[in-house]
Amino acid sequence: QNEVKPYLQLDKLRDGMFWVAGELFDFKFTPVSNVPVYHADVKVWEVTDKKSGKHVGLWYFDPYAREGKRSGAWMNAYRGQDRLDAETTTIVSNNSNFVKGKAGEPVLISWDDAETLFHEFGHALHGLSSNVTYPSLSGTNVARDYVEFPSQLLERWVSTPEVLQKFALHYQTGKPIPQNLVDKIKKAATFNQGFGTVEYLSSALVDMKLHLAGAQKIDADKFEKETLDALGMPKELVMRHRTPQFGHVFSSDGYSAGYYSYLWSDVLTADAFGAFIEGKGPYDKKVGASLVKNIFSVGNTIDPAEAYRNFRGRDPQVSALMKKRG
Repeated sequence: QNEVKPYLQLDKLRDGMFWVAGELFDFKFTPVSNVPVYHADVKVWEVTDKKSGKHVGLWYFDPYAREGKRSGAWMNAYRGQDRLDAETTTIVSNNSNFVKGKAGEPVLISWDDAETLFHEFGHALHGLSSNVTYPSLSGTNVARDYVEFPSQLLERWVSTPEVLQKFALHYQTGKPIPQNLVDKIKKAATFNQGFGTVEYLSSALVDMKLHLAGAQKIDADKFEKETLDALGMPKELVMRHRTPQFGHVFSSDGYSAGYYSYLWSDVLTADAFGAFIEGKGPYDKKVGASLVKNIFSVGNTIDPAEAYRNFRGRDPQVSALMKKRG
């Protein structure tokens, strides 16, 4: 991470996101200063269609940590797109917690943070691409096991040669990140993925079993052991989240019986990116247009399985995930 960081300037990567959005979505981002913001660090861009010049929405960027701000990174949809009473356009924000540098100093981020930046921007593009009638069906208002698909998919463009050569530039020399570092990043991405996949699946399957158990008293440790034994779980591996501390399952309904959705989204991501690789590459205009038309723009107006088939011409294949994970 320390070797890579000098090449990952926050402002440059933000410009890289805009460039990718222009190539795939035909979006243009123009900074604006005549709209209200809730903090001086927050900047706003108007999003327009590159070809027609039509207003698409507003994108707010709130990148820096400050007192009272929640931790992590996320997307907010302040207003979704709809045509119910009148044409209503999207207002979204991407939020992070980077440490703000001194005036004139670039903010350098890690590779993981760069992927997260693109991930959350994927949620924003999902909202900005929406083209539906009803607000309850627009943008990211989709099924829990589908909502992370567009955002995880956009992560794949961070490591494309075009982005790395244009925007992963050393903050002192201005030179692009060397290929040997890129090779290290790609190699690290598949390291120990067998372990990671199995520990994740064990938690996802225990989550499912808990929600199929019905109204009965459950000894958490016993239930977990019996479930894992029945699955043939190797004793050398433990669940990613042990049952008594499995917050996704017990803290809210958001991921109850749905913890599997992260991995399922990765299946969709790997298979969908394969459509670009089978075509002319990550910036294939025809595949990009189909992605926007069939996935990003339809919200929840079409069953996700049907929407995916409209894009890919078939159901997703799990083998794509296995290939991605090495």
